Amino acid sequence: MTDSMTDGPNAGQEAFWSTGPGQHWVRLHHELDQLHARLTDIILDAADPRPGERVIDIGCGAGAVAIAAGQRVGRDGHVLGLDISAPLVEVGRSRSEGVTCAPDFLVADAQTWAHEGAPFDLCVSRMGLMFFADPVAGFANLHRHLRPGGRLVFAAWAAAAHNPWFGLAKRVAEARLGPSEPGDPHAPGPTAFADGPRVRQLLTTAGFKDPRAEEIDTTLEMPGGSAEAAELTQYIGPIPAQLRAKGGTEADRAALVEQMRAAFAAYDDAQGCHIPARINLFSATRP
Repeated sequence: MTDSMTDGPNAGQEAFWSTGPGQHWVRLHHELDQLHARLTDIILDAADPRPGERVIDIGCGAGAVAIAAGQRVGRDGHVLGLDISAPLVEVGRSRSEGVTCAPDFLVADAQTWAHEGAPFDLCVSRMGLMFFADPVAGFANLHRHLRPGGRLVFAAWAAAAHNPWFGLAKRVAEARLGPSEPGDPHAPGPTAFADGPRVRQLLTTAGFKDPRAEEIDTTLEMPGGSAEAAELTQYIGPIPAQLRAKGGTEADRAALVEQMRAAFAAYDDAQGCHIPARINLFSATRP
């Protein structure tokens, strides 16, 4: 099932995540799920999907959170993974084949999507809600799809200063390629929800009750160590964006990867690379 989103409010996000840069997430989904494994556990432990519940995973990507949630709700429950990227949804569908209590998947824009079935008990998201063109409209649409008393639990990145994956990579890229253009810190993007009180107000405006924001310090995990982590930074995060913006060369790319490898080596041990990360964990309830 696919909604047409070419002219929708998040058409630019659809293009990003379905072609070009988004294809790296398709190709590297296994490595990225390893990187974000602790975030998946944090979100699902906080959300506590219960046997028999109906759960929706917004911005499900390649399906890791949706599949894990399916194991928690069991055969009497139901999980729907929703994402704006058709290629990533196809990865999720493929990965869930043969999995007990496998989720369903749908390509749709969560800001405008309309579901005619039973309401959901729980909505979760792992770094998938910071990209709405209109966050209040997006949250309000999720609110409409929850039953009274239904829960919303999602994670978003805290400020880049607390996340070397973003902050360190941006400094390294700008030192070699020049400063990036200043922009709106609240514009759709990875750190758009870094301001916890602002997001709580957005949730209140959208109709949610008792919105909460908790900062959690954790790590991004790469079992292959700093070299493998650094390889990912040329495809995911500030470095590829700066390479595109500044017309960076392959020599620039190689040099930046090597600098990131050297920097990430400080987080290596015998079990891999453990990159410090800080997230904002948000929760709210539909009245």
